[in-house]
Amino acid sequence: MPEQLIAPPMEPLISLTIRNGKKAFQPGDELEYEFQVDAVDAGEIQAVEASVMWYTEGKGDEDIGVHDFHRAVAADLKEGDLRELKRFHTILPNSPLSYDGLILKVHWCVRVRVFLGRGKETFFELPFQLGNVPRVDAVNP
Repeated sequence: MPEQLIAPPMEPLISLTIRNGKKAFQPGDELEYEFQVDAVDAGEIQAVEASVMWYTEGKGDEDIGVHDFHRAVAADLKEGDLRELKRFHTILPNSPLSYDGLILKVHWCVRVRVFLGRGKETFFELPFQLGNVPRVDAVNP
């Protein structure tokens, strides 16, 4: 009997766009984004989450904050298909502002997470800048 090869399951394709194409925003600006999940059977998707969030990296504990959050499960939708195009918008907060320091960095992004069967998940994020804090460079004494 010939050996049978089974292709591994494909990762879903997550298409994510900030609608006006901007990469930098000011506090109080409206951020509009849309996403769509593809290249996976509708029945494979357990849930989809979309969030506008910030996180820190650098020395010390890393923090995370979620500004705007949406979660959908198939039962939430009339058709039960979580692959369809979804569009959201939010007004951006006054803080924390994006920051690119030597010891600490604050990043903002739009993140979409897709939860699949058997406990698998995948995500894609699109970074953007909030505010206009100048970059900090090392100072020589």
